[in-house]
Amino acid sequence: MSSRARHVLLYGATGYTGRLVIDALLARGVEPILAGRRADTIARLADARGLAWRAFPLEDSRRVAASLDEVAVVLNAAGPFSATAAPLVNACLARGAHYLDLSGEVEVLAAIAERNAEALAAGVMLLPAVGFDVVPSDALAAHLARRMPDARRLTIAITGLDLVSRGSARSTVAMMSQPLRIRREGRVIERPQLSMERVFDFGEGRSINTTALSWGDVITAHHTTGIPDITTYVDANAALWMHNAMVRTFGESATRAFGQLLLRAGWQRSLAAAVELLPEGPSPEERARHHAVIVAEVEDARGRILRARLRTPEVYSVTATLAAAIVARVLDGIAVPGFQTPARVLGADFVLTIPGVTRVDL
Repeated sequence: MSSRARHVLLYGATGYTGRLVIDALLARGVEPILAGRRADTIARLADARGLAWRAFPLEDSRRVAASLDEVAVVLNAAGPFSATAAPLVNACLARGAHYLDLSGEVEVLAAIAERNAEALAAGVMLLPAVGFDVVPSDALAAHLARRMPDARRLTIAITGLDLVSRGSARSTVAMMSQPLRIRREGRVIERPQLSMERVFDFGEGRSINTTALSWGDVITAHHTTGIPDITTYVDANAALWMHNAMVRTFGESATRAFGQLLLRAGWQRSLAAAVELLPEGPSPEERARHHAVIVAEVEDARGRILRARLRTPEVYSVTATLAAAIVARVLDGIAVPGFQTPARVLGADFVLTIPGVTRVDL
């Protein structure tokens, strides 16, 4: 990589989270090159901020690679990442730029992990999931694995995801067409959606019912800790309560048939159309009133259990802060070639340097 190539390119800059990341980068003295698919929207945003910009679609691989001229780091904020990660990873490997993104999609993270050998050969770091998905939970998993190096089971539960941007909702609709992913004996396996529940103590007198969900830690926490069994849960939502009510009313077989109906293409198109009617994202006042809590638990072969809890600011705010802080670290030279996870590169305690993040052992 040329010593002159010190620029950060932010793809998906015009999105809700992308704009938050711009502010967080500028607060750290990093002036990103703004990038996206449409020249008109990127140009307006960049001109208003006094920043450089580049516009390119991701279908033309040569054009994508050429757009990374003099770029040291690409931060991809354009979801769903199932559509955007691979073209940008390809370009980064071709041009010697480090790749970061805000993904938490299990299939995307698994696909990026498979590019490890290519990244090592190119001297490029592939570091996806540098936002709320999955920096805090990866750090908590690493912290507990440090306390219990022979842990065989890791369980992570999250609450505080009640504010949703339009982009996150698009990713959720896409995820609904996929089975639940968990890890057992080192392998990622599938279970039916909404098929696993558990109550967790999130502190502050809150014991909350949760449902297992495909979360990025199924991939990243395994690479970070080596723990073979991993399940991730999130605060139960209306879909879970509807599912349980239907089981009680109609039985499991009828409920399963309804679930299959929801996954058909026509229903998916209807859900996707409904997503576009949502507000672009929560207001600053809404973000200021919310926070997230992550609980993690490890268990060894003898049944010994350790738990810890992490509290963070609201997820979109902390995503922007985390991503900007990690970009700054990469520019300072902490990049490690190959596929990496946040805690492997930054350690279990990096997240505690972020304002408003606290950790307690239970």
